Amino acid sequence: MKLLAVETSTDACSAALFFDGEIVERFAVAPRDHTKLILPMIDELMADAELKPRQLDAVAVGRGPGSFTGVRIAGGLVQGIAFGADLPVVPVSTLAAIAQDFFNKQSLAELAFTAMDARMDEIYWAVYQRDTEHFAKLLGIEVVTPAGEVAFPEAVGFGVGSGWGVYCAQLAECLGELVQGVEVDVWPRAACIAQLGVRDFLKGLAVPVEEAMPVYLRDKVAKKESER
Repeated sequence: MKLLAVETSTDACSAALFFDGEIVERFAVAPRDHTKLILPMIDELMADAELKPRQLDAVAVGRGPGSFTGVRIAGGLVQGIAFGADLPVVPVSTLAAIAQDFFNKQSLAELAFTAMDARMDEIYWAVYQRDTEHFAKLLGIEVVTPAGEVAFPEAVGFGVGSGWGVYCAQLAECLGELVQGVEVDVWPRAACIAQLGVRDFLKGLAVPVEEAMPVYLRDKVAKKESER
């Protein structure tokens, strides 16, 4: 199994290669430099593995939510690779990737209240549970919402992601004693996109490149001054 993963939806930029059970990643937190970094990351991974795009089984992409520009960078790049090499695409939620990275590092954690700062006084929000195979499993739906209006199950878990850094007070007031701890600096890494992408590929969830659509959650990516 050979799968390339790309993730550029936040200030972090990364690419990863899943090659016969092993994952190798290139990662950097570099706002506004994604277009400079991501192609060299991919080229280095492919060269080190002595692979050409047509030798891959699929490409996985962080489909959003996240920065509008960042989501488009990854989507456009993966679209070009997949079209050129006639490969299927596995779209993976960036919120799921954040939860997966947290679960990978915190072996005893079972539930992640995942929040990304969405600007405009809102967060991207989802609750993920570790399943029996140690993958992040979505409970409910992913939404964009004010931090004070989140929906959640009555179960203890950890606050995870950048949204907790910006709106910790509002989120803590909502969830109260259900929050066992908070981890802010958790990114949607390409290694986790690859991990979840391989799982979904094996489940038959890969799609033709023309069906691999980004997910923004928000209908408008910007508001007029009068709407703010």
